[in-house]
Amino acid sequence: MNFKGMTTSALALAFIGLGAGAQAASCVEVTLTGTQGGPPVFGGLAGSGTLVSYGTEENNCRDVLLQFDTGRGTNQQLSKIGLSSAALDAVFFTHIHSDHSEGLADLMQVRWHFNSDGPKVDLVCHEDATSDDGHTMSCDKFAAHIGDALIESGEMAQRLAENPSRLAGGPSDLLDVTTFGASTEPQTVWQKGDVTVSAISSRHIAGHASFRVDTPAGSVVIGGDAGNDSPAPPRDSSTSAQVELLSKDADVLVHSVIHPVMGPDGDTGFPPPIYYRQSTATDLGALAVRAGVDNLMYTHMIPPLGAPRQGPYPLPAPLTEADYETAARDGGFEGNVVVGTDLATLRLVAE
Repeated sequence: MNFKGMTTSALALAFIGLGAGAQAASCVEVTLTGTQGGPPVFGGLAGSGTLVSYGTEENNCRDVLLQFDTGRGTNQQLSKIGLSSAALDAVFFTHIHSDHSEGLADLMQVRWHFNSDGPKVDLVCHEDATSDDGHTMSCDKFAAHIGDALIESGEMAQRLAENPSRLAGGPSDLLDVTTFGASTEPQTVWQKGDVTVSAISSRHIAGHASFRVDTPAGSVVIGGDAGNDSPAPPRDSSTSAQVELLSKDADVLVHSVIHPVMGPDGDTGFPPPIYYRQSTATDLGALAVRAGVDNLMYTHMIPPLGAPRQGPYPLPAPLTEADYETAARDGGFEGNVVVGTDLATLRLVAE
């Protein structure tokens, strides 16, 4: 029996049919913890983030818990599915933009408050990278200073006074930062048991990376906000060649998306340079076909479903799930499309 891509309810029925003596199969589950595209706020959507968990059906795929990006509200989103910040094994950043990272301070402050004795959580990200304009994007510095406002305000001193066993340096003391260098080929950056995470450099801003999680139950690629190496047309596609390489024969591709309605040929007024550095829904469908991916999950939605505008840029009409799925089909993709909503979940179970 092939369980791949089955819904949770279908899986439950399948396992009942196998009988009580069957051993629980391994599984990998992908949960979109936040799907808001960019810094705007709409409808209470959380900031960009994806949880990838691996385990068995018996423990709800929760032996290993990996959080990719931590946009605003990540802590609250995890709590909705019964997880605390203390449960995470590792956090991975695709890049240091606030809509992908600002939730880390909240995650680590809560972990520091209640689990200051550890264990530390791994933070895996690209090493310091300098842009063509001369500014440096630094995950190391971001991590080292996430508690500064609380330290400067005196809160850390007050909290330590009531419980001296807490770490004196605040929430950053609970992070174990691992950085990796630029690479045009996938490189292993984290491993635990049967779970391996690899990364590749991809274009968006300096220090952007995309990730792949390989498990016995399936493989998941987190593209982040990657786009084509050419910043504007003419080019064959808006998508990243590096993400395509990373996605070869993967089971799931999770990727930020922009709908073609936001393009310069339309009437939204959306800035062309920002449009061109994103991957369109149609081109992501075509990439998934070329890479042999079965499941395409759109996230970091530009624009979000039902939104009348993207930030200050008005839409001719709010987009629907069908609008995004049609765009994927226009790219030739015939597999499973998950159009991003907060806490949308896809589970794969080992054959």
